[in-house]
Parts: sequence; structure tokens; C-alpha cells
Amino acid sequence: MGEVDTGLLRGRDPSSSDDGRRLVELVAGERVLVATRPRSYVRSPERPVGVDCTLAAGQARGIGTALQRAAITDNEVVQGSAYATIVPAEHTARRPWSHYLARPGRIETVGRPRWDSLAAELAGPGRAPSFLDLGAVAQRATNEVQSAARGGEDSFRAARSRLRWVARVGGDDAPLSGVHFEVHDRRLRLLSFTVGRRDAGRLATACEDVALHDWLLSTLIESVRKSAIGQLPRGDTLRRLGPAIDRLLHLWMPAAHADELTEAMWTVLERRAGFSRQWTALTTRVRDQFSVMLAESLSAATRR
Repeated sequence: MGEVDTGLLRGRDPSSSDDGRRLVELVAGERVLVATRPRSYVRSPERPVGVDCTLAAGQARGIGTALQRAAITDNEVVQGSAYATIVPAEHTARRPWSHYLARPGRIETVGRPRWDSLAAELAGPGRAPSFLDLGAVAQRATNEVQSAARGGEDSFRAARSRLRWVARVGGDDAPLSGVHFEVHDRRLRLLSFTVGRRDAGRLATACEDVALHDWLLSTLIESVRKSAIGQLPRGDTLRRLGPAIDRLLHLWMPAAHADELTEAMWTVLERRAGFSRQWTALTTRVRDQFSVMLAESLSAATRR
């Protein structure tokens, strides 16, 4: 399971190629992942974060470490991510911390969890402060990057979004199945699925890609709403749309750094949730405003 916190990178310098790498150096001396094709992408190494709490309402206690990391896409979007694999403990008593630190990214259950209800609880929207909260861990990674990038005032503001995901692990060759994606509210999205045995980092990468594109789509929807197409003079509408055009429209590229799991995930989501269909409809509407504005300007010039 894991959570992804996604938002607009503040105070960034789009002309600096090394800036993103510097911002995600969360672990001193560890190598930052850098990609330049098919688009710019930098990601920090994983950092273990200790966990010792009740997993969910009426459930067992979990002890171990979650893995935290941060990423920046095209020097525009920052993501903080936290994830872990929940497994039954081999012993009924709590072990020394050295035991858990030697198994990064694993949270062991103390007690007898009811696995079906635990998965449903972890994938749900509610979360008491005393329960496992990987969203807070992910948000801290985002905040670190934003603090390091803090600069002047930004003309474009966009709310963050959170994607909470839970994967039930089947047999080694089990295909991706049971994919359920839900927009719970303006900030929170819920994703659950069943998949064959995979490294948790690969699952997190697929979910980070979904979180990125959900944030892009949600932010563009809000930008179009605020532009008041058909209600304001067209010039005012285009001025309101300008920042979204500059910062968002070039970023849409689902499964850009994909493996087979990410591609399979997008196949299901495109068929059911229609991410790209909605994005295409919105971008066409935005570009149509410019086309009409140009036609009106040419018509006015011809009449003079």
C-alpha cells in the first residue's frame, strides 16, 4: 500500500537542468534517478521511515518501515510518495528495531489481522490520527522539496491531490485484476487492485504515474472552470487560461516511463475512467478559444 501527494512545484527555475536533481537529494550520498527521455524526470532514493501503530480500526498493530521518496516531472510537478508491504510477523512479540531496519519497506503485523477487512480499511477514505498514515509521510517529502525550491511568487496556483492505493498480492503469475479507481473528493483519490507478486517499488511507480495524470486532469478542469468560458470577454478568458497552457498542456504522457504493469493499469483506467478522452476534450476546448479569438481578430482587421 502507499500514498502519493502531487502538486505544482513552486519557485522553480525552468532554465536550470540541475535544479531538480538538487531538490530531490533527500538522502545524502545516495544517487538520484535522472531521466531525460521521453521527458525530464528526477527521483530521489528511498528513505526508510519508522512505523509503529495500529493499522486500521479494529485491526492489528503494525511495526516496521515505510519507504519515502520524492520526484519532479519536467521541472513543473512535484510528488512525494510513501509505500510499504504489510506482511504477517514470524513472531508474536515485538522485535528490536534492528530487525525492522534490516527489512526496509516492510511493516509486520503483531496480532492476527483480518486481511480482507484490513485491505478494505486501508483503501477507504477515513483515517483516524492514531492509525497508519502514509499520506503524512508522503506529504513531508513534498514539503521538503517545496521548501528547498521556495522562490518568488508564482502566478499559477493549483491544489494538491492525494492518491491512496492498496494492492492485494496474488500468485507470481497472477494478472492485474480488480482495478477500482474512485475520485472521493476534490483532494483524495482511491485506487485498489490485485496483482501478481511484484516489488513494491514497481507498484509505487505505476501508482505515481496515475497520480500525476489525475492531478493534471483535475487541475486543468479547475482552470477551465475558473476561466468562465462564454461568460467573460474572450480576452479575459484566455488570460486566465494562459498559466495552465504554459505549465500543464505539455505534460500529458501516460506510461511515459512504463513497464508492463503500468501499461496494463492504464489500459484498464482509460477504458473505465477515460482519462485521456477527458483531457483531449478539455485541451481542444482551450485551443478552440484561441482559434475563435484569432478568427475574430482577422475578421475585425479585414473590416477596417
